[in-house]
Amino acid sequence: MTIHAWFTIAILAGALILFISERLPVDVVALLVLASLLVSGVLTPGEALSGFSSPAVITVAAMFVLSAGLQRSGALRGLGSRLARVKWPWLQALLVMLVIGPMSAFINNTAAVAVFLPLVLAASVASRKPASRILIPMSYVSQMGGVCTLIGTSTNLLVNSLMIKAGLPGFGLFEFTSLGLLMMGAGTVYLVLVGPFLLPDRSANDFQELPEVGKYLTELRVRPNSPLLGKTLDSLDERATQDLRFTALMRGYGTVGAVGSAPLELGDVLLAQGDWPQLVEFGKRFDLRLETHDIAGTAPRRGDALLVEAMVAPNAYLQGHTLAELDFRSVRHISVLAMHRRGEVIRDKLRDVRLAVGDLLLMAVPPEALPALRRDPSVVIVSEKERPKVSWRRAVVALAIMASVIGVAAWGWLPIVASAIVGCIALVLFRGLTSEEAYDAIDWRVIMLLAGLLPMGLAIQKSGLAAILVAYLLPLIGDHGPLLVLAVIYGATMVLTEVMSNTAAAVLLTPIAITSAVGMNVNPKAFVIAVMFAASTSFATPVGYQTNTMVYNAGGYRFSDFMKIGIPLNLIFWILAVMFIPTVFPFNP
Repeated sequence: MTIHAWFTIAILAGALILFISERLPVDVVALLVLASLLVSGVLTPGEALSGFSSPAVITVAAMFVLSAGLQRSGALRGLGSRLARVKWPWLQALLVMLVIGPMSAFINNTAAVAVFLPLVLAASVASRKPASRILIPMSYVSQMGGVCTLIGTSTNLLVNSLMIKAGLPGFGLFEFTSLGLLMMGAGTVYLVLVGPFLLPDRSANDFQELPEVGKYLTELRVRPNSPLLGKTLDSLDERATQDLRFTALMRGYGTVGAVGSAPLELGDVLLAQGDWPQLVEFGKRFDLRLETHDIAGTAPRRGDALLVEAMVAPNAYLQGHTLAELDFRSVRHISVLAMHRRGEVIRDKLRDVRLAVGDLLLMAVPPEALPALRRDPSVVIVSEKERPKVSWRRAVVALAIMASVIGVAAWGWLPIVASAIVGCIALVLFRGLTSEEAYDAIDWRVIMLLAGLLPMGLAIQKSGLAAILVAYLLPLIGDHGPLLVLAVIYGATMVLTEVMSNTAAAVLLTPIAITSAVGMNVNPKAFVIAVMFAASTSFATPVGYQTNTMVYNAGGYRFSDFMKIGIPLNLIFWILAVMFIPTVFPFNP
C-alpha cells in the first residue's frame, strides 16, 4: 500500500473512534478529517475544500431554508392542531404517520417532528392518554419518508454527490420512490399492528395541565425571614416535602453533604426536584427565593412573562455550554427557572450544568421575545401559553414555492441545486421569510459536517484504499454473488448508524459500495442505495437518529423501548432491502 493509503486508514480509524466516543461534536470531527487529509498530502487544497462547493451541500442548505418557510408560516402547525383533536390514540397515531411520512419526503424530518412534537404532547394532556404511544411511531415514519426522494434527507444528497464524484450517474429525484414507499408502507403496517403491544403505556410524568412535562430541578435560596432558618429538612412534616426531592445543599462555594440533617443557614441554596407547581408552593410557604438564570443578564418584567418549556435540539449550539455562557443570540430578557434531565441526578448549580440534547428548560419569556425563541433552531418549544398564529399568505407562498422547486427538478428543467437556490430567492422576495430568517434556518453544523466529510470519499478512492479493501473482500465472498455483498453492505451501514453519525457511516461505506460493485461488474446503484437507506433509517437506539433523540425525553421512554420495537423494524427493513433492491436496481441492467 502507498503511504497515502496508510494515512487514509489512520485518519479513518481516528474519525471512527471520535464519532463513536462522541468526545467532540460531529462537525468538529469532520473538519479535523478535512484538515488531516489536507496536511498529510492525501488530497490537494482544491480537493480537500471541494465539499464547500458541492451541489449536495448547497442543496441541503437551500432545503433548510425552504423547510423553514413552511414551518414558520404556521401551515404545518395548523395541520397538526387539527390532527391533535382526534380523541382515539390509535387513530391519532395512524393519522400522524400518514401525514408526517409523505411530508418528510420533501422537508427536513427534524423540522417536521419539531412542529408535531408539542402538538402531540398537548393532545395527550387533553385526552389523558400517554404520548409514548405516538412519539416513537412519529419519529420512525419521519425517517421512512426521508428515503422516498432524493431530497428527503441530507444523507441522500451526500451519497448521490459521492456517486457523481466517482464518475457515475446520480439518482433522479424520484428514482427510488417506489422502493421507499414499499418500505414505508411495511413499516407503517408493522407500527400499527405490533406497536400497541410493544410501545410503553408511559408518559413523561403524571402532569395534569401544561406546561409541566417532567420533574424539574431548580434552586431555592433561604431568605432572612424563612421559617426554615436553623431547622433541618428532616424535621419538617412529611406532607410539606411530599413529591419533592432535595439533591444538594449549597453553602458558600461548597456543598453540604447531609442534605436532610444539616440545619439551614441564611443564603443556603437548596437544589430541589419535583413538579413545578409543588416547587413554587414550597418556595412560597417557606419564604425561599427562586434563583433564576438570566440568559441575557436581565430578568423579564414581573407579571409580564410567559411560562415556556423548551427542549435542547439535536446539533444545537447549546450543547456542551452552561447557562452562564449562553445568550440565546438575539433572544433577550429570558430567565431559566428550572431544568429537567432524564436519567441523571444533578447536584451542581444550574448555571454550571453543561446542557445536553433532550434537556428540558423551563423559561420565563417576555411576549416580545417569544417569536425569536420560536425561530431559534437550537430549541424545540414543547409547551407555551400563547400559540403562534397561522399566516395563510406566507403558507400559500411557501407551499407554492416548494411545489415549484420539486416540479422543476422532477421534470428536468433545472438541476435540483439550481431550482432550490431559485426557490430560496423567491421565498425571500415574496416575503415568505426575511433574509435574516433564511440565514438562521440553515443548520451550519450539518453544513460543516457534510463539507468536511465529503473529501473522505474522494480520499478513499484516490489513495487506492477502496480497491485494496475490495481485493481482499472479493475472495472471501467467493461464489456467493452480489446478493451477499448487498446484505453485508446494508447490515454494516445499519450497525454503524446506530453508534455514530449516519452521515459519517454513509461517507465511510459509499466508496466501498461503489468499488465493490465495479469490481464485481454489477450496477453500483444497487449497492449505493443500500447504504443510503440503511444510513437514513435508524430505529434501534434513541441516539441513532436526531428525531429519536427528540422524542426520547418527551415521551418518557427508556433506552430499551427503542430496542424492543426498533430492532425488529431494522431487521424487516434489512430483509426487504435485500429482496427488493435488486428488483428496482437490477445487478445487471
